[in-house]
Amino acid sequence: MPLIRSFARPQRSAVSQSGKLRLLPSVLLAALLVGAVGGGAWWWKQRQDAAAVATADAGGPGSTARKPAGGPGRFGGGGVQPVSVGTVQRGDVRVVVSAIGTMSARATAVVRAKVSGELTSVRFKEGDEVRAGQVLAEIDARSYQAALSQAQGTLQRDQALLKNAQLDLKRYQDLLARDSIASQQVDTQAALVRQLEGTVASDQAQVDAARLQLSYTQVTAPFAGRLGLRQADKGNVVGPSDANGIVTINQVRPMDAAFSVPEAHLPQMRRRLAAGEELPVELWDRDARRQLAKGRVVALDNAIDTATGTIKVKAAFANEDGALYPNQFVNVRLQVNLLESVLTVPATAVQNNYVYLVQEDSTVTQRRIRVGVTDGDRVSIEGELREGEQVVTDGIDRLREGAKVAVIDAGAVTRADQAAQDQAAQRRAFIASLPPDVREKLQKMSPEERRAFLRERRAQMGASGATAPASAASAASASAPQASAAPQQRRSEAPARAAAPQASPGAAPPAASAVPADRASEPPRGIPPQVKALLDQMPADERARVMAMPQEERRAYIRERLQQPPSPGGTASPAR
Repeated sequence: MPLIRSFARPQRSAVSQSGKLRLLPSVLLAALLVGAVGGGAWWWKQRQDAAAVATADAGGPGSTARKPAGGPGRFGGGGVQPVSVGTVQRGDVRVVVSAIGTMSARATAVVRAKVSGELTSVRFKEGDEVRAGQVLAEIDARSYQAALSQAQGTLQRDQALLKNAQLDLKRYQDLLARDSIASQQVDTQAALVRQLEGTVASDQAQVDAARLQLSYTQVTAPFAGRLGLRQADKGNVVGPSDANGIVTINQVRPMDAAFSVPEAHLPQMRRRLAAGEELPVELWDRDARRQLAKGRVVALDNAIDTATGTIKVKAAFANEDGALYPNQFVNVRLQVNLLESVLTVPATAVQNNYVYLVQEDSTVTQRRIRVGVTDGDRVSIEGELREGEQVVTDGIDRLREGAKVAVIDAGAVTRADQAAQDQAAQRRAFIASLPPDVREKLQKMSPEERRAFLRERRAQMGASGATAPASAASAASASAPQASAAPQQRRSEAPARAAAPQASPGAAPPAASAVPADRASEPPRGIPPQVKALLDQMPADERARVMAMPQEERRAYIRERLQQPPSPGGTASPAR
């Protein structure tokens, strides 16, 4: 009989089931109580919010405006956003084509000796600019001078023979007139005279050739230009067959630049060149920050490159200052057209074909525009903008339609950043001017001791006008025990700085007592009073952190700190 297994679960005891039944009403009652308490709390919160809104709308005493949901954050609608602005202007805009070009000399020549001989002198310096016909080197001329003298002697002998033959011919002609001599003898003498005339002419040619060879012993520049490196030294035997020659010369005034532009600009360029108009060309350095030269287009190639769809263009440059070199890499900006009297805005104000326009009530609104040609840091536009209006150039990412803004002076932040860089450069120069042993001691000092030492040295320089380098070591050793008291001194000065009022963008600069003593004698060096007061009130670690920021980040940080309201204690709010 097969074994039948039972998979049924064992039944629990009746006591356990009855216990669960007794707990079920308690659980349900607790859930109902929690739901009732939560619902009551929600109802009370909604009632209080409605009452607060009604009170604020009524404008009753003690009413407070509710903050927007976004808060004072980046995209919050309750705060005033600091921005920089630019002006909508009307002016001419160039249609510029950018390209990469290479400079080439107008003419290049390898200066070789035209006659063989020993190089007796080199009369140039490598890299000099020389005139056309200037003597560059000299070859031993004694053999060529002897050849010239020999040719001149032969010429003089034959000239004497010719003179004698001419006198005989004249006498024979007189005798023939009196019928005292045969005519055949007269004809023979005339033939001899013509023979000697040919000999004299040949001798004269030999003299000229010898004189020319002698002149070749002085190696001259074929044209004005810049010399390269010397390929032969004094004492070398040079000749016309030398591959490297003596030196290479390049004509660099004027110079040419060769570059390629898209073939789409070819019809407009040909039309302007045919009309006699100039196509201006600008050359910029590798980083496109410094302009090297200005010139004009002089020639177009006769064919378009099918591989790239471009055509080669050659432009000429006077290169009066000699800044251009052959084979130099340059950035080329070719002006193919000029748009006259169009609206322009700063290029940084355009974002996705929109600009933020600053209105009279210090709010911003978006205006859709059509972007045209960019020329430098400005771009031509078409849209609902008028000349003289202001558009936001910095701080666009924090704005939205209708946001409240505060226009700040971008020049103040720039001047503050420049002043901070100058101060850092002065500090590095001051440390570099110290003797090596003093610099080594500075490296071993703690940050507080180092600051105390530098503060003392600046005070000494401000009092005496200059400090002798010989006293640097003694000043360092003397300041070491005093520097240990610097942390406590800075802690004692901290409450005084904390009590100083925070400068607002439109407030007057703080009193001189709020400035640390070691910096009171330093000139402001172009720092605006608001920024200077802000930097003076910062703790040392925060000020060092600000100085270590990149330029753009430092400007944004200072701009944001200037717009923050003063805290109840009178000090600037800490950095976020």
